[in-house]
Amino acid sequence: MNNNNSTSQISQIETFGVEQIPDHERNAKPLDLFRLIFGGANTFSTAVLGSFPVLFGLSFQAGLVAVLLGTLVGAVILAPMGLFGAINGTNNAVSSGAHFGVHGRIVGSFLSLLTAIAFFSLSVWSSGDALVGGAKRLIGLPETDLSLGLTYGLFALLVLAVCIYGFRFMLWVNKIAVWTASALFLSGIAAFAGAFDVNYAGSVSHGQAGFWAAFIGASLVAMSNPISFGAFLGDWSRYIPRTTARSRIMGAVICAQLATLLPLLFGLATATIVATQAPDYIANNNYVGGLLAVSPGWFFLPVCLLAVIGGMSTGTTALYGTGLDMSSVFPRLLSRVQATLLIGVMSIAFIFIGRFAFNLVQSVSTFVVLIITCTTPWMVIMLIGLLMRRGWYCPDDLQVFTRGEQGGRYWFHHGWNWRGLGAWIPSALVGLCFVNLPGQFVGPLGNLAGGIDISLPVTLALAAVVYLVLLKLVPEPAAVYGPNGARGSTAVPNGATV
Repeated sequence: MNNNNSTSQISQIETFGVEQIPDHERNAKPLDLFRLIFGGANTFSTAVLGSFPVLFGLSFQAGLVAVLLGTLVGAVILAPMGLFGAINGTNNAVSSGAHFGVHGRIVGSFLSLLTAIAFFSLSVWSSGDALVGGAKRLIGLPETDLSLGLTYGLFALLVLAVCIYGFRFMLWVNKIAVWTASALFLSGIAAFAGAFDVNYAGSVSHGQAGFWAAFIGASLVAMSNPISFGAFLGDWSRYIPRTTARSRIMGAVICAQLATLLPLLFGLATATIVATQAPDYIANNNYVGGLLAVSPGWFFLPVCLLAVIGGMSTGTTALYGTGLDMSSVFPRLLSRVQATLLIGVMSIAFIFIGRFAFNLVQSVSTFVVLIITCTTPWMVIMLIGLLMRRGWYCPDDLQVFTRGEQGGRYWFHHGWNWRGLGAWIPSALVGLCFVNLPGQFVGPLGNLAGGIDISLPVTLALAAVVYLVLLKLVPEPAAVYGPNGARGSTAVPNGATV
């Protein structure tokens, strides 16, 4: 690929794919990473996630603790995932080749592909429904399949255009989204302050049967928000100079996730109002419709603006990474732009078929949870590998597939590292068995903990234990550890390729 083009102008289409970004093009800052993460989550979709504690029957105070706990734990797990892009100058799927093998990187590519399509679809659906519903109350726009279809199509095409232009244009969009969406969410304080009751009791109190199942379930939903970014952080941090202090990068990731408490708590607080004033909406799990039903008339316009901004920022952060990952799977066939166009068209088709033909909105919500259950052990293996390697990688050897070559430090067994794969496969499968989403998906072991969904803790712990055991039983070649050797070893490897 020809990558001599400068990407410094937002009006110029980005030509970089998954190959290593040259040092002279890497002028992004941790603040830019903060804006992209926060902009992608400071949306209506995240507010919907914040409503889940109330949907599960928790009080406002219990829901607040669950949201805080899930967000903090998820942020700590997510933070180191931002380092791979700055170290290797490429996305996280390609970086995963250091631990899964050059061919094994495809696991990360397809996980991020499926996650991105699902979150893109959900963002378009939720934002489109909110916009049309708000316009109906504001100007009397009829809520028909035609109006919904036109709204979905407009969102999808705008998002696709931004993603084709690439990183700089997406960064510009999210700079606007961060401040505008934040102001709109803050305006919600004035809209709902009078109706909000901090002592909202919910239907499941502490000490009652089902409380801990609801509390842990709400915490895991909040935790899934930061976890969903794990495969994508390298898409953006690859433009940060490799000399940037790693504490600043991780700090930007954690701060961005803490900032997402704004939409999460907006969703939590307003859900308690909906539950009090329009309980039928909560009973039907329709938070968006309930919010529109209880909103004062002047807040309909902010709701419409939130829908537009949220659809753009969430959609771009999801779809951009998808195109980048697909270009890494077929580097000789698809450029980043071509892959983005292909996946964009497929996603748009999926949106319309799912919404109007099969009503797959709830199914896709389930699909997202299942994907995250599979993504979490992949992240754990990456993070343990980062620690074991002391942050040392050979970016050139990660890129052998883009040059049509074989070999290098990360070739392992014909391009596959069965240590990483051997830990990920059973961890993901066991995690899926423990998923408990009543009415949607319950794994064969889902009721083992009294109805509590413990899939994420189980898959986290299992991946860590199995991977460490495999590294101990079948040590990796010395060359992958760089000049300092493996942890606990004083030997200096000779640097020969494997």
